[in-house]
Amino acid sequence: MPAGARSSEEIAATFNSGVTAYDAGDYEKAFKIWWELRYEDLAAMRNLGMMLRKGQGTEKDPQKAAEIYQRAAEAGLPTAQADLADMYLKGELGPPDLARALPLLEAAAAGNHPVAQYQLGQFYETGAPPLVPQNLETARQLYAAAASRGMPEAAARSAYLGVPATQPVAAGAAQAPSLRTAP
Repeated sequence: MPAGARSSEEIAATFNSGVTAYDAGDYEKAFKIWWELRYEDLAAMRNLGMMLRKGQGTEKDPQKAAEIYQRAAEAGLPTAQADLADMYLKGELGPPDLARALPLLEAAAAGNHPVAQYQLGQFYETGAPPLVPQNLETARQLYAAAASRGMPEAAARSAYLGVPATQPVAAGAAQAPSLRTAP
């Protein structure tokens, strides 16, 4: 281990002190803690993006939030992929942009992020030409996957489309490991 490098236990303890500060409403302290971890912990990087997006503990800066989310998304963090997609869909970075959001939603859904599965299911249920064709079977599968991870809205859509919420998730959609993230 290089001089000055932290062990995974030290990183986890530091990260958790940020969660404690965040949960206590001390956003400035949480931001500072996670800022110091941004190159060592993807969840800390994602949480910084969230705080920059909301203006918690720092000035609101959607562009900087998107940059940080992008780095964590490229590293494969489904929560960052889903968060950045949400920014594109809501028009927080300019006009709403499904073309930029779609690959992020697909990656997050493949990483078993239930909100991304649900949102992607909505696009397949209604269709979003020319980028997303209507495909009710794909919508059903996505809703069932999100429902199996406890998302009530997805269970309701599954039931509406005729898929019991207790239906097994399609092969390859195993339960994702829990991610250490702040709310």
